[in-house]
Amino acid sequence: MKVFIETYGCSANVNDSEIMAGLLCKGGHSIARTAEEADAVIVNTCTVKGPTEAKIRNRIRQLRTDSGRMLVVAGCMAEAQTETVRKLAPEAAIIGTHKIDEIAGAIEGRTALAVGEGRVNKAALPKVSVNSGISIIQINEGCLGACSFCITKLARGNTFSYPMGTIRNSVEEAVKSGCREIWLTSQDTGTYGLDRRADLPRLLHEICNVNGDFFIRVGMMNPTLANHLLQPLIDAFKNGKVFKFLHIPLQAGSSKVLAAMKRGYTIETFRKIVSDFRRQLPGVTIATDIICGFPTETDEDFEETIAVIEEVKPDVINISRFWPRPGTTAAGMRRLPDGVVMTRSRRAHHLARRLALENNRQWLGWEGRIILNENGKKQGNFIGRNFAYKPVVVNGAGMALGMEVPVRIIGADAAWLMAETV
Repeated sequence: MKVFIETYGCSANVNDSEIMAGLLCKGGHSIARTAEEADAVIVNTCTVKGPTEAKIRNRIRQLRTDSGRMLVVAGCMAEAQTETVRKLAPEAAIIGTHKIDEIAGAIEGRTALAVGEGRVNKAALPKVSVNSGISIIQINEGCLGACSFCITKLARGNTFSYPMGTIRNSVEEAVKSGCREIWLTSQDTGTYGLDRRADLPRLLHEICNVNGDFFIRVGMMNPTLANHLLQPLIDAFKNGKVFKFLHIPLQAGSSKVLAAMKRGYTIETFRKIVSDFRRQLPGVTIATDIICGFPTETDEDFEETIAVIEEVKPDVINISRFWPRPGTTAAGMRRLPDGVVMTRSRRAHHLARRLALENNRQWLGWEGRIILNENGKKQGNFIGRNFAYKPVVVNGAGMALGMEVPVRIIGADAAWLMAETV
């Protein structure tokens, strides 16, 4: 059968789709470029925010009207909101996050429902990469937190780490195939190995020993565990094969709100992690996440968040409005007025853009090498990444994805840098 896979959500979900594509191809099926040309459609869902769920619901309704096409709903919504999906599309097969190895059975009509606990070593499964120059490798599933607002925990469960040897083998295969960029991802990379007497710094050292010219991007880690691993983690990041890019979510600048969120760390912990990384890794990119309008957030709490952002000046700030998610503790809390949440979100976005532009302007005149990993929007443009994973737009003849080129930064925007070749 020709199968189209439509993916929503994070890099782990993208990798789940790549694995499903790999398993289907191994089983004799093929991957379609569009839903219209497919015999079956897989919707790999995300449910972290209300608007995302609404968008997916509409898409599933739309696909149901296309007669004669098999429908499979997979991913976080399928796992955490199984009954919702069943009511939305009674005829669809449902494949949860822990059972993606059963995707061929769903397409072939042998599996109608596969959800619940499962311990599949995703790092060992075949995959068809979305970008041939980037290999996304999940190092563990789930996390060790119990955040009051997060439905992802209901979809992904507790931490289950994949063997270090399997992950290294996946990296070796990717590098041999010509891949230059490795993304290590999970719901919280900082929890890697805590269930198997290993840890993230040791995994990074192991991967860096793989022969070849490649770079590693480490995915999001929460402050609690990053703090416990702080110096070994920084030492691992000093390796030339690791992008100097740290994604560490703050979520709120108020200790009271962090406690209500059940985040398990303090503002001082977040400050220390960022300070130590910047002191020992000059030029490191700091990315963080903020939630505006958590039910217990007062005006004073929000001002504390703004103050911390102004102080720390992250390079990248992902801002979300609070959305009550079914099955979470925060869903039962009284919500703030929409207007209040919108105003706070708008103010945080303006601040984030200003800080991003200020930080990017500091790169003007920098010279160094970037690795090209995306095609630009304009003809002849490419987007590359430097050692700090800063997106750099460059125009040049004879370039191709995966190439490493020397550049000089000549312009800065809040979202990217502009460069010329040197």
